[in-house]
Amino acid sequence: MTQTPRQRNPVLLVHGIWDTGKVFRKMISFLNEAGWKVYDLDLTPNDGRKGLDELALQVADKVEATFGEEQPFDLLGFSMGGIVSRYYVQRLGGINRVQRFIALSAPSHGTLTGYFNQGLGCVQMRPNSSLIRDLNSDADMLSQINFTSIWTPYDMMIVPADSSKMPVGDNLTVPVLVHAWMLVDKRSLSAIATALSAPVNS
Repeated sequence: MTQTPRQRNPVLLVHGIWDTGKVFRKMISFLNEAGWKVYDLDLTPNDGRKGLDELALQVADKVEATFGEEQPFDLLGFSMGGIVSRYYVQRLGGINRVQRFIALSAPSHGTLTGYFNQGLGCVQMRPNSSLIRDLNSDADMLSQINFTSIWTPYDMMIVPADSSKMPVGDNLTVPVLVHAWMLVDKRSLSAIATALSAPVNS
């Protein structure tokens, strides 16, 4: 007799700079086949002009438009989207809705590549920016939920690469050679599925 798959939370995916939700096509297919219902959104503008705190409001709007008031969900933010998602979780009440949160190759302590662009969002992704300092000042609140950082030591967009490591939650290293491949490599997809299958914090 075939077992009925256990109920899984819906998952919201938040993309990085210069991307749209389409960047998650392979991940969505992978997660759908494994039994998850997955949603994405297109942050606008996506080029670092707008503050990440402002973009986080678009995440909040997507949540309200997509999920019922009482519906728990899981959240994954890739690269810039990891910081946008953290702002939603830590500053816009997402901590009360999100049960599992994955930061995938996110510049949690900033990235030197933020100096290549003068847009506000890029300035906020620089090491020691006021937004990074603010989010890290009480990052321990993420221990209230199941939080996972997944990163590669070969990342050339997140510089230094270990900026993605966090002092809270689980840190998973996958030896993927290119930043963008974190979205499609079997090893990172497997790590994501494992994180989304973890028990929720009580």
